[in-house]
Amino acid sequence: MNRRRFLSASAVGLSASLAGCTNALTYESDDRFEVEPVVDGLEEPWGLSVLPDERLLVTERPGRLLLVDLESETLETVSGTPGVDAGGQGGLLDVEAHPEFDDEPWIYLTYSIANDDSAERSSAGSAVEPHNGETTTALGRARLDDGEPALEDGEELYVVEPFVDSGQHYGSRVVFDADGDCYFTVGDRGSKEFSEDHVSQDRSTAIGTTVRLEDDGSVPEDNPFVDDEDAIDAIYSYGHRNCQGMTVHPETGDLWVSEHGEEDGDEINVLEAGGNYGWPIAHTGCAYGTDDPVGDDPFEREDVVDPVYYWECESGGFPPAGATFYDGDAFADWEGDLFVGGLATQALARFSVDGTDVEHEERLLEDRGWRIRDVVVGPDDGALYVAVDDGDAPIVRLRPEE
Repeated sequence: MNRRRFLSASAVGLSASLAGCTNALTYESDDRFEVEPVVDGLEEPWGLSVLPDERLLVTERPGRLLLVDLESETLETVSGTPGVDAGGQGGLLDVEAHPEFDDEPWIYLTYSIANDDSAERSSAGSAVEPHNGETTTALGRARLDDGEPALEDGEELYVVEPFVDSGQHYGSRVVFDADGDCYFTVGDRGSKEFSEDHVSQDRSTAIGTTVRLEDDGSVPEDNPFVDDEDAIDAIYSYGHRNCQGMTVHPETGDLWVSEHGEEDGDEINVLEAGGNYGWPIAHTGCAYGTDDPVGDDPFEREDVVDPVYYWECESGGFPPAGATFYDGDAFADWEGDLFVGGLATQALARFSVDGTDVEHEERLLEDRGWRIRDVVVGPDDGALYVAVDDGDAPIVRLRPEE
């Protein structure tokens, strides 16, 4: 099992200077909902997770974990987070609470790390090469001590190998399914080898995959490649470019991911155990700056899983981030709809979903110039909570006009 105690972020000097931060922002609303600031002044918020008591966990990419009281609209910095490599697109990425958090107060984090303690990080018992600008994606967990607040008993559950000299495409969302298994996404690290030899088509590494683990980091016995000696046991699906959204359908239990394409070619996919999602041998997008297709038409190949929704080359695309299904009580007309954050498009997209038939309905918040990094539903108030990706950013909520 690929796990070790993670290194504390105290080594990089993170502080609790944001504790108690409030906001004084106001926003115009449309006639269906009002947009309210919850907290502001955050630095590149990346992941959101709502705790059972209605507090909100928020990651900031440079390395902080915040605990937001949604009622008082104040926040505290949680100490004890892992040390991260925050260069390029990396840093402290997603956060998710254990599905039985009241009894198992574990917090799960995904983040990028540098290859600077090779002997400890080697999962095979032999040291890997020392740090030469190489980084990777890791999954860790720790217990939340409410009294401090602080993370305790932190450990890395999975470290993706090999480390790569790239600051791109780490993934990286983490969710739990109805059975309590943990999934997280790993990007292709920006590889431009557009051929059958691309790393996302190589099952001997977890790069360009989704990984499935039990909550303690062990590999489930029914993972699709556990009997394949040439594949990583932890892989659940492969052929992914960079999935930055993942959510569980509240009725079917299916896992849905939002995935970045090359030039356009962005996708929404439903995960199948062992499925090959085609990158880059089958893709609807083009090479950057061209109208040259990357790979074959995925709908003409039987060996890949087709996207349930996609943006083809020259469509303008929708570079996607966090995603969630709406299952709250506040917006009856949105029940069962899929919401996906848009980065370059600076909008929150809403899709109607019937089985795996997906129809784009509208873009929300597109007049505000916000890169939308993540979105979650408040289980008590049914509001949508949205993380804006910026160096001085708010967390906002959408709730019905009173």
